[in-house]
This record gives sequence, structure tokens and C-alpha cells, in this order.
Amino acid sequence: MDNEKPILKLGDSRCLIKEIPDHSIDLILTDPPYNLSGYSTGNMELSWHKTINNDLAEWDMNSFEPAEWLPEFKRVLKPTGNIFAFTSYNLMGKWHQVFDPEFDTFQYMVWHKTNPVPKIRRAGFLNSCELIICVWDKGHIWNFSSQKEMHNFIETPICMGKERLKNPCHPTQKPVKVLERIIKMATNEGDTILDPFMGVGSTGVAAINLGRKFIGFELEKEYYDAAVNRIETSIQAKLVLI
Repeated sequence: MDNEKPILKLGDSRCLIKEIPDHSIDLILTDPPYNLSGYSTGNMELSWHKTINNDLAEWDMNSFEPAEWLPEFKRVLKPTGNIFAFTSYNLMGKWHQVFDPEFDTFQYMVWHKTNPVPKIRRAGFLNSCELIICVWDKGHIWNFSSQKEMHNFIETPICMGKERLKNPCHPTQKPVKVLERIIKMATNEGDTILDPFMGVGSTGVAAINLGRKFIGFELEKEYYDAAVNRIETSIQAKLVLI
């Protein structure tokens, strides 16, 4: 792994991203707000089952507009770079409307969660799938050894067990396994990955595990502190293996 330390900053990523040099990022891999708060039915208290958590964090109530991020994403991304961003059905159209005309290719992946939160009242489909927008220009980095690896479908459980943080609990913590899959296909060892919505640092952990450089921004201090701790732990584990 490169000796260059990850760059982790606490603050508003709309300002922090302006500090990044032009065309210096190989992959933007991020998980911005979905703006689903208006659709939430709240927690479900059950006498025979633990509480089903349907709450979303306050930051999800802040409007996220993909158009606001297009200029800076294009500026910092290398010509060979890729953008992968988790999103939901309600924002997919906005991503496509703005990013599709500006890049050679706009596609999407589906992450199928094999153990989603149950719907006790059976009032609709389980929320078992999340969307990931995928954007690039011709000549982008693309690592595949077979057609089998090129499916736009990832299937894993949600983040759970020892990997799932309890304090702080991040409602949209992504499994490192999913992020590593994307990083392997969209970057080479030593490349630089940016996550302007770092959360508890899962993208950073995946980047360190795979020998990539990482830049991460986070607005909430409790998540930032957790991310710093997780990423430092991954670095130490990597050094032990070396």
C-alpha cells in the first residue's frame, strides 16, 4: 500500500471539495442523502418483536440536488475516472437528467439486500434493493476478467454483526464487501478515491483494504470520529499483514 495517509476532513463537503486539485480523483464513490424522510412511516413498536427502525437521520431531510454537484465532480475527476453513487428511486431521474448529457455513459447497478427490514403489515414490497448510478467517459478504468463479472447486480446481506456500528449507529451504513466490489472494478491499486459523504468511513475502509488512496469528508462529528477510528484500525491491520 502507498504510504500516503488518507485525507479525512470534518466539515461541509460543498466547501471542502473545492480544495481538491483538478483531475486528481480516479473514483468518486459515495452515498449522499436519499431524501426519503417524507415517505417514512416511523418506527414500529411491537410487543412480540424488537422495534422495527424506519427512522431516517435528520441529514436526510436536507434537500440533495445532483445538479449542484455536477461542476465539482467533473472538475476533480480524471478523464479515466468513474462515478458510483448510491441513490433511491425518487432521485434516479434527477441524476440521469443532469449527468447523462455530460458523460459518455450513464448506467446503474442494483444492490440486492438479502435480509432487508421486514414489512410486518405487508403493505408493499420489501425495501430489498438499492440503486447505484454509474457514470464514466470513454477510456475509463474498467477491470473485468470475464462476462460473468459484468452483471450490474450485487447481492449481499445488509451491514450486520461486528461490522455494524452500534455507537454511533448510522442508518445507511454500507457493507465493506459491496464497496470493495465497486473499487476493484473501477480503479487500480494506488488510485485515489473520494467520498464527500463519508459517514462512518466504510468507503475509506474498503479503499485501504485494497491499497487505494482515500479522501473523505463528513459533516457530522460523531460519524467523522467513527470513520477516523475505523480507517486507522484498517491501516494498522494492513501494516501487520505486511
